[in-house]
Amino acid sequence: MRGETTHQARMLAITPEVLVPADHPIRSIKPLVDEALNELSPLFETIYARIGRPSIPPEHLLKGQLLMALFSIPSARRFCDQLSYNMLFKWFLDLNIDDPPFHASTFSKNQERLLTNDVARHFLLKIVEAASRRHLLSTEHFTVDGTLLNAWASKKSLRPYTEGPEAPSKGPPRQGKNPTIDRRGERRTNQTHRSTTDPDARLARKADSEAARLAFAGHVLMDNRAGLVVDVQVTRAAGTPEWEVALEMLDRLPARCRRTVAGDRAYDARAFVAGCRARGVTPHVTQYPTTVRRKSAIDRRTTRHAGYRRSQRWRKRVEEIFGWIKTVGGGHKLRFIGLARNQSWAELTAAAYNLVRLAHLTARPVPA
Repeated sequence: MRGETTHQARMLAITPEVLVPADHPIRSIKPLVDEALNELSPLFETIYARIGRPSIPPEHLLKGQLLMALFSIPSARRFCDQLSYNMLFKWFLDLNIDDPPFHASTFSKNQERLLTNDVARHFLLKIVEAASRRHLLSTEHFTVDGTLLNAWASKKSLRPYTEGPEAPSKGPPRQGKNPTIDRRGERRTNQTHRSTTDPDARLARKADSEAARLAFAGHVLMDNRAGLVVDVQVTRAAGTPEWEVALEMLDRLPARCRRTVAGDRAYDARAFVAGCRARGVTPHVTQYPTTVRRKSAIDRRTTRHAGYRRSQRWRKRVEEIFGWIKTVGGGHKLRFIGLARNQSWAELTAAAYNLVRLAHLTARPVPA
């Protein structure tokens, strides 16, 4: 017998809390986020005026950006569209079913206020402190690594720039939206050209066999015990070696007992090894092979220990962080322009990765 379709005649008095499944993984993430935002409440009081028209709560903006990273939402406009009908998003933001979604321009209008006060970095540090209180964070063993993040710019936007300010010249007007340009015989380098779309992006490549692309350099400092992101830094892709940024991240760690830091072959530099030892850090970096005409900066005094072999095994987990950021967090193609905004995005995306890890590490078996 064919069933008949019926139209909804009334609205039940329910909340989004009832509609979210009890075993949904995001239920383990929300208490951690609320705890960190409650600790940041004094900071929010200082950056917002006490009088005037009430704005969208900063907690909603941070939670919205976390949801964009967790559910691979490519833009704020797409997120606001889903916020109008996605009950899970409304529950995560503590909204009622009939609450209207805020406009996508709210993110861009409040971005400058959040950037000026380093709200994203404070939030990442609160998540790291939450892991430390649960005894999940190591204070002795770390790993550093870097990768390239494709910038929101194309090679067609490269223009020569004059000496002095690094503002690229616009050049003659183009014909049409996507004209045909002949680049044969023209040499484009970071010393002579800048992108009109994103002047902070630089031409870079990870291997000689790859083609150079406009990108940023992303650096991560990982805890070896649980694989959590302790610090993240976004820099220009050319001009600064990876080991210099690694030393800066090590300087931001609180001064405690002696530490070890693992790294791949790119960190086997005498300056990096000397800088680590001056800071009381033992470098457990991968040595250059004997077939390469380059002497390693470390010797058997470091490699003969079992801790060096364990660090070399654990350091490979940092690739899981880069893989999650690029495939889930939207880092394969950055959607922001400029170094400051991409730094804020990286900190919030790293916090989202830590939340996923903490949810798995602190998960309790659901009773039958």
